[in-house]
Amino acid sequence: MSGDGLPEGSVGTLHDAGRVFARYYLRSAFRIRVHGRERVPPTGPLLVIANHSSMIEPQLIFGMLPRRSAFLVKAEMFGGIVGKFMLAIGQIPLKRGEIDRKPLMTAVGVLKDGGVVGIFPEGTRGTGDVGAAERGAAWLVRASGATVLPVATRGTLKPADGRRRWRPRVDILVGEPFSPKVGPGKTGLDQGTEELRGELAALVKTLDDWRAEHGFGAV
Repeated sequence: MSGDGLPEGSVGTLHDAGRVFARYYLRSAFRIRVHGRERVPPTGPLLVIANHSSMIEPQLIFGMLPRRSAFLVKAEMFGGIVGKFMLAIGQIPLKRGEIDRKPLMTAVGVLKDGGVVGIFPEGTRGTGDVGAAERGAAWLVRASGATVLPVATRGTLKPADGRRRWRPRVDILVGEPFSPKVGPGKTGLDQGTEELRGELAALVKTLDDWRAEHGFGAV
């Protein structure tokens, strides 16, 4: 590891600049509100789990977090100059649909170094309701002992007619950190996965209810 909570080969100053950029450049297109940022633990290994319904959530959460973070990102995003930049700011390429331990071990190294890793348990974009989850997040918890922080985001999807509203309201809700115990074997992994999925799905439901009550719509 690089010693600053990022994977080997990352450039800390570039990472910090990328966070600032991600934090502010989308504000011209969205009205962004973050709820519960103070719940982010200031130190220690932290696994951020988040729902995923568009390409915007990773950028929003990356910029919102008050700590450096390495996200597991689909490998297809790492081509050309963009890919080199993502590696330089400490993001981790993950091949979907394949058994690839290298990115997971890189993530474990970041966590054991006291850093932050972000993952989208659903594995791909969808409704963001977290009706299903893959085992990677639970495996990382079991391998590292990291605290888990659920984060829900709503408001990034385009309406059904495909027309983006003018600066729609986007809400990010940070949940309470918790420390699940993922047991051994496949059974332990499956149970841990369901616990993480349930916690994140419940947080998304809380945010959906709040947005509906305040007239912002669900997604």
